[in-house]
Amino acid sequence: MFTGLIEKTGVLKSLGGGTVAIGVERQFDDLTRGDSIAVNGVCLTLERFDDNTLSFHTLDETLSRSGLAVLGVGAKVNLERAMSANGRFGGHFVTGHVDAASPVAEWRDVGADRELRVALPESGRPLVFEKGSVAVDGVSLTIVDVGEDFFSVHLIPETLSSTALRYRHVGDLVNLEFDVLAKCVKHQLAHINSSGEGATLDALRNAGWEDA
Repeated sequence: MFTGLIEKTGVLKSLGGGTVAIGVERQFDDLTRGDSIAVNGVCLTLERFDDNTLSFHTLDETLSRSGLAVLGVGAKVNLERAMSANGRFGGHFVTGHVDAASPVAEWRDVGADRELRVALPESGRPLVFEKGSVAVDGVSLTIVDVGEDFFSVHLIPETLSSTALRYRHVGDLVNLEFDVLAKCVKHQLAHINSSGEGATLDALRNAGWEDA
């Protein structure tokens, strides 16, 4: 489990042959082989590391679902280690399981902030709503506006300076992970509707929901 609060950025050194290598200026403390690290929001298992490189195995499924495969050598990436049990929890629940890779549609200045518009895939429309949460390249962000084919988020100067999002240009693919709680609700409602019971309180209880 991750929070969407990026710890540092790295640089893609190589990608191919089932392996991705990320360069870092200064290594994380207390790394262990097998650690889970989100790379641009994609949860990967650490296989090897030295003073300035992290190496991971990548599945074909991982590459087909995310935008990692189209990143060029030298591209900046966001890095976050899995949340520790005794850590402070900011951001929102991020699993590291990317739902879609979608292109940047527009950047705009909004006061001291920057507005990022991202093309909204059809599968994400039921999961995106104003003031909801979304992870963009692993960064936890609050949705500001939703259109027919886009959603927008605002990035404060701190987010821009501490993440790799500032390097994304119009047309670049970014990894999207929609809110896991919204996905759970969608799944439960789909099950209820397919059963023909309708969305009643009894049907919700039968599907596993508990009264508050």
